[in-house]
Amino acid sequence: MSLFRRRGRPAPAARLPRRANASLLRRERRALLAVRTTRVLDLGGLAAEMYRYGAWRNDLIQERCAEIAGIDARLDDIEALLGSSPPRPHCSCGALLRPGAEFCSSCGRPVEQNGASSDTAVERPSRSGG
Repeated sequence: MSLFRRRGRPAPAARLPRRANASLLRRERRALLAVRTTRVLDLGGLAAEMYRYGAWRNDLIQERCAEIAGIDARLDDIEALLGSSPPRPHCSCGALLRPGAEFCSSCGRPVEQNGASSDTAVERPSRSGG
């Protein structure tokens, strides 16, 4: 008998991983959403400045887009861990649609209000005042 084993207790089994703290996950989600908003605005400003000065650099655009995609992936992981969100809509190309998106970020199709993608052109009312 081992000197270090307690009597009456079975040998410890492998420990189960701890479930992530929901409040910490929600706090991280809020911070990531704020960072994502800033990064998207910065990306738009960067693209506008590149167009304005005629100095287009695809490597910078791809780098910023990859950063935003990484943030989106972590947000999806957090949503899965929290398990409280309803299933998010998918485009017909299979990509997840972000809340409030007007176009699919993968294929560019316009998104209908119910979350499904439309393959037809969206009709807009005319602005003529007649």
